[in-house]
Amino acid sequence: MPYRHTLNVKLLAWAASAMILTGCATTPSTPAPIVDGQVMPAPVAQPAPAPTTPVASEPASSAPYVAPAPLPPVATLPPVAPVPPKQPTAEQEKQGRALLHALLPSKMKDRGGWADDIFNAFTALKIPYTPTYFCSALAVIEQESTWQSDPVVPGLDKMVWQQMEERAAKYGIPGFAIQAAMLKTSPDGRSYKARIDALKTETQMNQLFEDMASEVTRLGLPMPMKNPIRTGGPMQVSVEFAEGHARVWPYPYTVKDSIRHEVFTRRGGVYFGIAILLHYRNNYPAMIYRFADYNAGRFSSRNAAFQQAIGRLQRDKLSQDGDLLRYEQGKPAASLSETELALHSLGEQLGLSDQEIRRDLMQEKTLQFEQTALYRAVFELAERKAGHKLPREAMPQIRLNSPKITRKLTTEWFAKRVDGRYQTCLKRTPADLGF
Repeated sequence: MPYRHTLNVKLLAWAASAMILTGCATTPSTPAPIVDGQVMPAPVAQPAPAPTTPVASEPASSAPYVAPAPLPPVATLPPVAPVPPKQPTAEQEKQGRALLHALLPSKMKDRGGWADDIFNAFTALKIPYTPTYFCSALAVIEQESTWQSDPVVPGLDKMVWQQMEERAAKYGIPGFAIQAAMLKTSPDGRSYKARIDALKTETQMNQLFEDMASEVTRLGLPMPMKNPIRTGGPMQVSVEFAEGHARVWPYPYTVKDSIRHEVFTRRGGVYFGIAILLHYRNNYPAMIYRFADYNAGRFSSRNAAFQQAIGRLQRDKLSQDGDLLRYEQGKPAASLSETELALHSLGEQLGLSDQEIRRDLMQEKTLQFEQTALYRAVFELAERKAGHKLPREAMPQIRLNSPKITRKLTTEWFAKRVDGRYQTCLKRTPADLGF
């Protein structure tokens, strides 16, 4: 599944279900990050092409869908070193800062610090200073963290102890061995037990697991350990995405330790969160679909509409989760997804072989997917059957899961919540600034 940015309680899901002491023997089950519609490489791969145009034109909810001009296949795009962002003029910067300050909530802690971090991210990523883009970022920050740079998460200590005991039992390690290991002194001078009992925030939890992973031998536990925390910061950013993005686009700050640790800072969390949200092109008619993508993964809203179109061509109901392929350890799996199986059954009508279908589906996380023979053939056939034009975007139908969620929450719920905050923010746009 792509970057499923659930709520700021997503950390709890990882804490409650990830391998706490085994350290996730497998890599995260997310595909490589994407910038400007291009799949970014795995940590050991060569850098992917750097983006040249970070965002599309601002959406207009009433605008009809217009097919984009043909783009070259991903494979033909030559590697290009990231170019330093052009500095805005002094007047543009002055107006941009004034606009951002007007759009920020009036009552919030360290308003000036938040404004600086957000503005610096927009400048570094070359995103226009407009109410549309500023408000989209502000809405996501407010939804994910309510303007807390390192939110307190109740009950982290209990969750960690419970999962440690359950994981130890699976490895045949008695509970007293875990308790004894955690009594040893950690790098910050406290015992690991004391640190677990005092856990309040995800930043503290991340550092705890970083230390445990580095001291697995000294702790004497016969199991591998690796940091299972995969998201963090005020925008719940994927660490994997941040590391990939930093390889192909210049990170504007000096990295004191690692990109992982930058994610857990306010400046880094805001920067990479804005990159996930805005630093790619799409053809959506309204911002709410970007918000859905933020939760479900890049292009999930477009892909859900594609699945919807496939559903019109067959009798069986098709899931609309925005994932067209199965993924294992972050890579497309050999096994067929429900969507791919459905497409194989339609292959003759589409005029495409199974191999051609797989070839085009491999671009599902890019803008170029819209130029493939598969994408065009599915919509042409579905629209012929429907007798009218079909939407190219739809809400991904995904249920959000977390130990802290006791009611039915979905990606659509998330997107609508963020969109409500976004609309409220837009109302703060000052008329005297000319927007």
